[in-house]
Amino acid sequence: MSHRSASSFEEMPNDALDNVWTIVVAGGSGLRFGSRKQFADLGGKSVLQRSVDAADSVSAGTVIVVPSDAVDGLAIEANGQAVVVAGGASRAESVRAGLAAVPAEAAVVLVHDAARPLASPELFARVVAAVIGGAAAVVPVVPVSDTIRSVDGGVVDRDRLLAVQTPQGFNAAVLNEAHAASGEATDDATLVEALGHSIVTVAGEAANRKLTEPTDLVSAAALIAHAKEDTP
Repeated sequence: MSHRSASSFEEMPNDALDNVWTIVVAGGSGLRFGSRKQFADLGGKSVLQRSVDAADSVSAGTVIVVPSDAVDGLAIEANGQAVVVAGGASRAESVRAGLAAVPAEAAVVLVHDAARPLASPELFARVVAAVIGGAAAVVPVVPVSDTIRSVDGGVVDRDRLLAVQTPQGFNAAVLNEAHAASGEATDDATLVEALGHSIVTVAGEAANRKLTEPTDLVSAAALIAHAKEDTP
């Protein structure tokens, strides 16, 4: 991976976002969480709506991938175009279902997990700016703060580790090529890297944590409430 400081979002051409689309992946069954966390209330909005709001800030359109029984009647607000499609049996299959709904003229495609509802519009902007700047694939990362041990008991040098987040951004043609072989991976950058492309990193956000357990929802709600208190 290589690290790049994204160019100023404000310096991009006015029409730079016209060909940016985001796939928000929200097709999970919620088995580990105990319910479908993407539809849980988080500070007066659903987890999914908060993720769509951030994606909408940089996108001409958003494809929202949900379980098949949730497609009909899903209420989502968006300023740009919004398309709702049914997901697949795995995350990669759900992304491919989303890709199939992205217009052919899209030049940049972002993929974001709805379970990261606190990703800021500024983070989305950094990712988009790096792709428009020429990167084939961009991932936001944060340093690992915990001490890590390998399965054989040895301590891993955490200075050599980075935790990967979403949204991840891609040249649309590259992402489509990466998914054409119907491969499986825990994130899309891994599939792109398998094609031989370099992965560019940008600074992620400490608050951009993935909701995995019900206690994570409580922590996220506290962060939102604290942010509101700090807003004049």
